[in-house]
Amino acid sequence: MKGGNNINKKFKISITKIFSVISVVLIFLTCSSSSETENKQRVISLNEDWQFTLIANPQASDTTPENLEWRTLNLPHDWSIEGVFKKDNPADLGGGYLPGGVGWYKKNFKLSDSTKLTFVQFDGVYMNSTVWVNGKKVGNHPNGYGSFEYNITPYLKYGPNENEILVKVDNSKQPNSRWYSGSGIYRNVWLKRVNPIYIPFNGTFITTPKVSNLFAEVSIEIDLANEYPKEKNTQITTTIFQDNLKIESVTSEETLIGNSNKTIYQDLKVTNPKLWSLESPFLYQAITQVYVDGEVIDTYKTNFGIRTFQFDLNKGFILNNEPTKIKGVCLHHDLGPLGAAINNRAIERQLEIMKEMGVNGIRTAHNPPAPKLLDLCDKMGFIVMDEAFDMWEKTKTTYDYANYWEEWHKKDLADFIKRDRNHPSIFIWSIGNEIPEQWSDRGIEIAKELKSIVHELDTTRPITLAMNPPVNMNDVDVTTQFDASKVYLNPVAASGVLDLIGYNYAHQTYEYHQKNFPNTPFIATETTSGLQTRGYYDFPSDTLKIWPLRWDIPFDGGNPGNTVSAFDQVRTPWGSLHETTWKIIKKYDYLSGMFIWTGFDYIGEPTPYSWPSRSSYFGIVDLAGFPKDVFYMYQSEWTDETVLHIFPHWNWEPGKIIDIWAYYNNADEVELFINGKSQGIRTKEGDDLHVMWRVPFEKGTLTAISRKDGQVVKEQEIKTATQPTGLRLKADRSTIIADGKDLSFITVEIVDGNGTLVPTANIQLDFSIEGEGTIIGLSNGDPVNHESFIGTSHKSLNGKCLVILQSTKLSGSLKLSVTSKGLGKSDIIISSIDKTE
Repeated sequence: MKGGNNINKKFKISITKIFSVISVVLIFLTCSSSSETENKQRVISLNEDWQFTLIANPQASDTTPENLEWRTLNLPHDWSIEGVFKKDNPADLGGGYLPGGVGWYKKNFKLSDSTKLTFVQFDGVYMNSTVWVNGKKVGNHPNGYGSFEYNITPYLKYGPNENEILVKVDNSKQPNSRWYSGSGIYRNVWLKRVNPIYIPFNGTFITTPKVSNLFAEVSIEIDLANEYPKEKNTQITTTIFQDNLKIESVTSEETLIGNSNKTIYQDLKVTNPKLWSLESPFLYQAITQVYVDGEVIDTYKTNFGIRTFQFDLNKGFILNNEPTKIKGVCLHHDLGPLGAAINNRAIERQLEIMKEMGVNGIRTAHNPPAPKLLDLCDKMGFIVMDEAFDMWEKTKTTYDYANYWEEWHKKDLADFIKRDRNHPSIFIWSIGNEIPEQWSDRGIEIAKELKSIVHELDTTRPITLAMNPPVNMNDVDVTTQFDASKVYLNPVAASGVLDLIGYNYAHQTYEYHQKNFPNTPFIATETTSGLQTRGYYDFPSDTLKIWPLRWDIPFDGGNPGNTVSAFDQVRTPWGSLHETTWKIIKKYDYLSGMFIWTGFDYIGEPTPYSWPSRSSYFGIVDLAGFPKDVFYMYQSEWTDETVLHIFPHWNWEPGKIIDIWAYYNNADEVELFINGKSQGIRTKEGDDLHVMWRVPFEKGTLTAISRKDGQVVKEQEIKTATQPTGLRLKADRSTIIADGKDLSFITVEIVDGNGTLVPTANIQLDFSIEGEGTIIGLSNGDPVNHESFIGTSHKSLNGKCLVILQSTKLSGSLKLSVTSKGLGKSDIIISSIDKTE
């Protein structure tokens, strides 16, 4: 492919990736807009004013039943999150015990200009969607994660006549996922209107074959469609902008045969390029205009970044000639209490929290993500491993994507690559996760097929497979050095088809990677699987707990209330403690990096427990977005911020022996005091990542002081809380945009008379709101809580609860009031302003 580079041993890459093709031109308008707006906008939002109805016990039918009750809502929408947690829901523990069913959506709109072509674009629908326009079936799309488009021009009416889009979403056959999928049109929907000569969906691809400090070569592939019956002469001009200033332009003249598509190529140079990096993710913009007879008939905007990278056998990952350790996390697609329905601000908040921890990489586990996630990774500076599939031919759950594999996988993979190849944040393609076929020759055949599809569209990034693991750990003693003999190697890993060897767990084998795979670089695609509940602690803290004993044996142990200690002391049998894997990754340069399972808790897969647990324990951050203590271990290792974090809390029975841990950095030592009396100085030895004291509890004040060269660096104090007497409210943002989508996340804390957080307070809270906003989500981070995420009452967990407020389209103020028996009332006011203010 023009502008692409062949993959070699070191996988040297110099590339520019386009930012989001569609979202940069979006203006949030309804499709019933005036003809003036209709003619000006190439793509408009189709999210507002849909009608929806849910059929909980559906019969197989492509027609809506009679006498349905419809309600009006805006997209994106997830109906499962509105349901009730029930043990007998067929989604089972993987789906968080929430319901599926069949949902119907319909949307009416008018159009005035019959000279344009009209397409409807879906960023994602879970799952098995069928679309009709004015009663005519347009198409079916089983994959719940991919984006797709239909040309609906032949079915439309114009002028005063209304058009109807009807969408059936069938998520009734369950289980079909190993985690919470959500249900419905849970991502954005767009209407695209273009002239008969136009650039199609995901129709550009930009690379940079050569990059230096002096210049960058920019190669642009542009797909052009001519739906006129006759030949047309066109001019195509692409202009590159830097900070809204024109810096370079190129024009091509092309003749397009009637009813045909053609790919054209353009080349430009950018002098003194600003490189896209993790610290400074600079984006250029390319605007491509198509002219016929001197008139602009299509304008296509593409953001892109310029950078170089390689995965080196000895030095690991290198970005812009700088060795860079990938410090990543895996993320499922749900947004906690918001379910699977995407919201730009909610995704941004997750990424902000990860940035604060020091994360620089995101793995989209285990499916194509929402386009907005990639847009934000481009803007905020993350290394993305973009994943296509969780299964191939063999099912993992009864009704999953393997049932559609034979018919759909080639198209779905090609669409995935074309959609996402234009993001500068993407550095790795993953063609699968823990695929059963990896241990057979059939797995090699499929991997080769998938690689050829990817390389037909993009040769600029390495391809991996997240293998569990790439070495057969049943046949070797992992405490001794591995023989390089292939008898120990996963067949797909040994085949040479992969550009990166992806390890899921098997941390004991990492140091032998170069002996086992001397020609292929390393990436830890999934690591750790540590288990924790925020705010719960078991003692002694230095005892290892492996829960469950084996993945295929039901777990009958654990703690009362299905809790897990928040000390880094509990792991799965296939995983490790958090400190264990990071110590190995940081030690060896050739280990390019890791993606921890997981950055956030997610709904479903409540390992090691089952009912009544309904969400995961894997996250470094809980479902509400509150960090667990291990967050600060990573922050002390992965950032330059000065960290001193001691835990647990200081509310215990008198005389109880308590372990106190401290994560710290930028200091030589930490001294601990109880009520002013020193408990001794601790210093990290060797590769230690924390220090510890074992002391009897004594009511009062716990104080830690870190020092460097004898000088105080930081101090932290934890006080014993008394009875809860009040509520404290904190907003992540006190001003939001009045666009009907923006959010403010309010943390509610239970405090005593001195303002000290009460770390054992599990208290019912009631919420009300006045003004221009609504409450759209509630959560406390408790994996066992069965209260709805949607409502006006929720219990706190260990002193904290989260309330999510959403703006309306009217500016003004929002007042959230929180009450609880015996704690009085507390208010917080959020300003909602017009975007132009």
